[in-house]
Amino acid sequence: MSGGPRRRRTWSAFGDVRRMPSDYEVMTHDANWTLRPNRKAAFEQNPSSPANLWFHTYRDASPLRVAEWNKYRDPDQLVYRTYVTMQSDAETRLAGVLEEYAAAGATEALSPAWVRTLATVFTPTRFPLHALQQIEAYVGHLAPTSYITTAAAFSTADLLRRVTAVAYRTRELELTRPGSGAGQQERQIWETEPGWQGVRRLVETALVAYDWGEAHTALNLVILPTLDAVLLDGFRELARDNGDELTWLLLGNLAEDARRRDRWAGEVAAFAVRERPENADVLRRWIDRWSPRADDAVAELATLLETLPDRPCPAGELLGAARAVRHQLLDGVGL
Repeated sequence: MSGGPRRRRTWSAFGDVRRMPSDYEVMTHDANWTLRPNRKAAFEQNPSSPANLWFHTYRDASPLRVAEWNKYRDPDQLVYRTYVTMQSDAETRLAGVLEEYAAAGATEALSPAWVRTLATVFTPTRFPLHALQQIEAYVGHLAPTSYITTAAAFSTADLLRRVTAVAYRTRELELTRPGSGAGQQERQIWETEPGWQGVRRLVETALVAYDWGEAHTALNLVILPTLDAVLLDGFRELARDNGDELTWLLLGNLAEDARRRDRWAGEVAAFAVRERPENADVLRRWIDRWSPRADDAVAELATLLETLPDRPCPAGELLGAARAVRHQLLDGVGL
């Protein structure tokens, strides 16, 4: 009987584990080349090059630190195959809804006030969503583990899916309700409508939150949960109240992506605090910085939903709901 080291029966990249890694772990683990072992810098170039200084400053030297980020796991454990299958099914359901309501002439039956609401609040969301998509992609690009990179990449794709759905509906409104402004005035509304300017300031400021941890916290723990409480959940119920079942169903389909994002993003924060309790103070500092900005943005946006529809919603009620949603997410991760 040999006295040498016991031959490993599993994957050595995971350390001395006594189980077979899951498909999710095999596909995701340590897949980021800029985080390779024994590296002198992120890229194989001068350590003082702009790219290496950027990654060192905004990722490696981030105040959000954990000894081993590769221990993090996405609660849904998605890989490319499962994500594509899941979203293919979601897109099939969404396409069926759009076709059914188009055949029934649902858009033609909407009231002028509600069409004006859609053209002022719903169709211009392509602009902030594009910016938020860029931030999510940045979070994934700079994330300190491929487990977070993968989750952020899927959320980036979710935001693109949402932009595409809004664009499809915008074109449908443009064709069936000419003169409503849908498909023609979104950029002007985004840049000049007072109700949108708080959101525009918010997302443009978030685009220059360069630390990966702050970008993640600002986007996924504050901005998106707060805005989605109005633009997904609140607007969805408002659509049903104003006789627009199609928008109610469309936003319900897209809201599933937002709930999945809340799960993986919240677990990033919870994991960071479990691994290093001092991270709680780091995260709270960022949350306290971005929450008032998000509240101000929602307060301005909510004024549109208090005045435009036939059956409006009080602005204070929308703002209160947005804060409650964000607080629920943060409470769930101990923040």
